[in-house]
Amino acid sequence: MSKLKVLMFGWEFPPYKSGGLGTACYGLTKALAKQNCEITFVMPVTPEGATAKFVKLIGAANISKNVKIKTIDSPLKAYMTSTSYEEEYHVWGNSKKKQVYGRDLYQEVQRYSALAKHVAKTEPHDIIHAHDWMTYQAGINAKKVSKKPLVVHLHATEFDRTADNPDARISHIEWQGLQEADKIITNSNFSKQNIIKHYKIPAEKIEVVHWGIDDTPVMNYVPIKKDKMVLFLGRVTVQKGPDYFVEVAKKVLQYEPKTKFVIVGDGDMLPKIINKTAELGITDKVIFTGALSGDDVHKAFQTADLYVMPSVSEPFGLVALESLKNGTPILISKTSGVSEIVRNALKADFWDINEMTNKIVSVLRHNALQEELKEQGTKEVQKYNLDEPAKKIMEVYKKLK
Repeated sequence: MSKLKVLMFGWEFPPYKSGGLGTACYGLTKALAKQNCEITFVMPVTPEGATAKFVKLIGAANISKNVKIKTIDSPLKAYMTSTSYEEEYHVWGNSKKKQVYGRDLYQEVQRYSALAKHVAKTEPHDIIHAHDWMTYQAGINAKKVSKKPLVVHLHATEFDRTADNPDARISHIEWQGLQEADKIITNSNFSKQNIIKHYKIPAEKIEVVHWGIDDTPVMNYVPIKKDKMVLFLGRVTVQKGPDYFVEVAKKVLQYEPKTKFVIVGDGDMLPKIINKTAELGITDKVIFTGALSGDDVHKAFQTADLYVMPSVSEPFGLVALESLKNGTPILISKTSGVSEIVRNALKADFWDINEMTNKIVSVLRHNALQEELKEQGTKEVQKYNLDEPAKKIMEVYKKLK
């Protein structure tokens, strides 16, 4: 039986990643490779010492012999705004001997999209699969060249990322991608409804594939701590609700004053959140670690008594499954895709400071509740692997082929 060949466009892939999209792409390609699928993954990166415009890495990150990585030299990363792109471009451009291509975020997207035509001509494929808005034009261009079906994978809309204050240019690119797609894959019913609401896409065009987590075991650590600890781990942006987290911290400390609140991550709201803790008078109770990676992430989870995800608009929320995998109970926003599938979790509206406070205090005070959530959550998360999502996506491919 011949392998189904997929030309996949994305912005990040481990070890070059800045958020959940990279983790999702890693897991998806690994799982699809097991389904007799051959993937060529095209991404922009700036690997140390790379001089060629295209660098093909076979079997990168030891995923599988069936996965090839093609890289395009660029400073662009997932989750960038036009402002953060300009800052990164300045640093990146100064380190280069030759002039770089794009001078702003949208030029960079266009350059990448133009290169997609060349890739589509040279890489054999049956299906084109594009992840998130920065790759949609690339997918459309590839489709024009090869006449192959285009699957658009939407992990978060511009409305999610900005709490309903979209950049019109980005939302238009998103709309174009969704219109041109032969099929749309998204990771929750919550996200599907957002696509229908904001972009008026027919429901039958959208396939919901709830996400899973890589089943590689994590190393267990023995945390050393004196105080109770509540964790926020994610990008410090309006979408993720860090401002609600510090508001809750202030209130929880009235009941459990020895608790420490740890914020892991960075983002455009970080200075605002640091100032907010000062305004609330809780600077000595909130620890900012910056972004963590690898084993440090597992250590952060395993040191915490509870992980809180107060997202304002979360199409899925893979980090909640990562927490459960590490044996840490979770309190998650009801406006999240992961809340549709996980049963052994505490849930609250992101804006309901009182409800979140009550649930956090209950976990901190009652060891039996914490242990029950930990035991049942760890057991439940084992069924959310990536084999089922990969099978569903393969079904989508086969219907289009």
